[in-house]
Amino acid sequence: MNDLLATIKKTLFVPLHPAGRPFILGAAVLALGLHEVGPCAGFVGIVLLAWCIYFFRCPVRVTPTRKGLIVSPADGLVQMITAVPLPPELADAKEDGDKLFSSETLTRVSVFLNVFDVHVNRIPADGEIKKVVYRPGKFFNASLDKASIDNERSTVLMKLNGYDSSIAFVQIAGLVARRIICQLAAGQTVKTGEIYGLIRFGSRVDIYLPGGVHPLVCVGQRMIGGETVIADFTSKEDARAGEIRALEIRE
Repeated sequence: MNDLLATIKKTLFVPLHPAGRPFILGAAVLALGLHEVGPCAGFVGIVLLAWCIYFFRCPVRVTPTRKGLIVSPADGLVQMITAVPLPPELADAKEDGDKLFSSETLTRVSVFLNVFDVHVNRIPADGEIKKVVYRPGKFFNASLDKASIDNERSTVLMKLNGYDSSIAFVQIAGLVARRIICQLAAGQTVKTGEIYGLIRFGSRVDIYLPGGVHPLVCVGQRMIGGETVIADFTSKEDARAGEIRALEIRE
């Protein structure tokens, strides 16, 4: 019984990100106002309040801590894995000997967040923040490839602890998202799985891997921010392939 109660508590009573407090308060006031209008309107207000609380949830995550692992910075679906140049806003941050800058193209893993995913973003590895760049832009659908360059975004360059390489990760606003929160600054020392920001309300996070580091995830796989391993600097494994396999249900 105690285990059952603990599971229910963990499932229903999830911590909330502080950025959601004004929205939750506003939704609560709106729900009270709609309740005065009538039962149907009040029900709509309750649904809106419940969704707002759900959107800003910030669940506890168990982060793998082994050296060399790169974990997903966000919940969501792997939308694309492509070979692309480094974001242009990082061109002046090049350091000699840094493997991230040694190739003309890098592997970019794009994680798409729909409005039902957890929207807090987490640090993908231990390291030091070297540069943070905010770029205003448009609000195309975040699932489109051009969103990486055209959309509003916040780009982070981070030097990894124990490796002669950096990685880059980018918060990208989407069709509905109108606010990127990034709480990082150059010179900060950070740890894997720490929360560093949030995007409202539907978006994408890209992560750029240096040459020779292959992703251990496939397009279509679901990521858990702060938990799912995207890449491993110590692995010699080639990039993975995957396919949808539906098991036949037997009566």
